[in-house]
Amino acid sequence: MIGTIVNTCTIIIGSLAGAKLKQRIRPEWQGVLYTAMGLASLSLGFNAVCKNMPESRYPVLFVISLALGSLLGTMMNLAGRFDALVDKLKRKKHTTSTNKPSGQNLAQGLSTGILLYCIGTLSILGPINSALLGDETFLLTNATLDLVTSAVLAATYGYGMVWAAPVLFCWQGTWYLLAKMFGNVIPDDMLCEMSIVGGTLIAASGLGILGIKDCKTLNLLPSLFVPVVFFLIKNLVENLNLW
Repeated sequence: MIGTIVNTCTIIIGSLAGAKLKQRIRPEWQGVLYTAMGLASLSLGFNAVCKNMPESRYPVLFVISLALGSLLGTMMNLAGRFDALVDKLKRKKHTTSTNKPSGQNLAQGLSTGILLYCIGTLSILGPINSALLGDETFLLTNATLDLVTSAVLAATYGYGMVWAAPVLFCWQGTWYLLAKMFGNVIPDDMLCEMSIVGGTLIAASGLGILGIKDCKTLNLLPSLFVPVVFFLIKNLVENLNLW
């Protein structure tokens, strides 16, 4: 769990440092950073998909996951609710101006940051290794990467990016507790499928940042849980057959 705490702290530190640096960056430089984060999101997303797709034993599952997850997320209007919440917080803090990102842009930055921090092999396997083996290597490596990423994101979107830190803590903490409770029963196949779906969502965020296509990535988030439900049902059926 120490690695998760360190990872959370690095995001807070990186976000504060990046937001402070933002005040000294020219608007045109901010635009370059904005584009850079879009390209980085595309690269990381495609890398996750290409890396895990050959290992997938259920090549159609990610398609079903995206279809069902996006439908559920749209019905719940996750993106709209999140945008409204961020905009409300910004109005309370009186931070909106012509030289600062709008509430919608901050919401886009937060959704991108959360995906980059949480969806990946290091952020999922890290807390599992920590719980089962006491090995913090993955988490500390992830913390180093997130320190740089959070600084760049905050330099683009501002201090609001610090809110991604508690989300990461809850995400990794959940995997840590699951690993403690269920031990080695978390299948590698499930992690593989989640990484494919997660990589697709990260790439979708990149498209939005670059202004190519607003995929409303938050509405796609339920897609991540479809593989989990699939493997739970699969294991239940297999256990019933054994009886």
